[in-house]
Amino acid sequence: MDLDTTRPFPRWQGLRAGISRATLDGPSYQRVLHGVLVESGVPLTPRLRAQAALVCFFAHAFASHATAARVWEAPIATLPGEHVTVPTAGERLRREGVTCHVRGGAVPVVHDGVRVSSLPDLFLELAEQVPLVELVVLGDWMVRRKGVRPEQLVRAARSAPGAAGRLARQAASYVRTGVDSPMETRLRMLLVLAGLPEPRVNLTIRDVDGGPVRRFDLSWPEGKVIVEYDGRHHVEREDQWAADLVRREEIDDHGWRILVVVASGIYRDPGSTVERVWRLLRARRVPGVPARPEQAWRAHFPGHASYL
Repeated sequence: MDLDTTRPFPRWQGLRAGISRATLDGPSYQRVLHGVLVESGVPLTPRLRAQAALVCFFAHAFASHATAARVWEAPIATLPGEHVTVPTAGERLRREGVTCHVRGGAVPVVHDGVRVSSLPDLFLELAEQVPLVELVVLGDWMVRRKGVRPEQLVRAARSAPGAAGRLARQAASYVRTGVDSPMETRLRMLLVLAGLPEPRVNLTIRDVDGGPVRRFDLSWPEGKVIVEYDGRHHVEREDQWAADLVRREEIDDHGWRILVVVASGIYRDPGSTVERVWRLLRARRVPGVPARPEQAWRAHFPGHASYL
């Protein structure tokens, strides 16, 4: 039989194609999953691992959960194992390294040559695997980078069952348009979970002629307060950083206050960030600022170096 060994294939198919056991077990082939091989030298990409997970299932099975997220290149933490979803319990298979889910009525899509969960379905699936803040990160990314509308996620989550469904509905209510990066989402969620008024996302400051001068991550225009996440990822040369500082000074000249937050202010010391922003919003008399920050953020931002 014809066999493309540059794509994942079950070991038994290699034997049937006339490849000897010694050759299959030798250096010419590498193991992707239990009983699934591919030629040595073929990169073990998320796409290839998804293909390997699907290779023993019927044609209408599809990659789902963390496996689909990796194929979509979604911004999620590394999660172990591969995931496949089938429409009926009768099509479920037990395979080492692969979790098989059953869900009827799902309509998968083809992305990068692999049958995977659609993005709204993936949002629901990952509610089983990731916490609230990271699910909002995923939703913001879907909206900003993949053209999903927030209302699609709200609608998809509306009838989802169980604890995962409740988490998906909560996360969908926090998803916003125009968020540029996962760290911006995490910063916004830290402040919102602390009970602070929700900021505007990516406010554009314009000059007297209406031209855009600068866009800022989070802002409360009524108090002329701006909070920015600064990972220095956009700064490649010293002159770029200097120009950025000049722009910030120009904004200050118009009565705005800018507070800059770095990664340690989200991961290592989130409490300090909450306190700094709360004090500034109070000083600027922004409506809706509580007498003291709420404590709900603590469950989602442990504030330890190990959390990095």
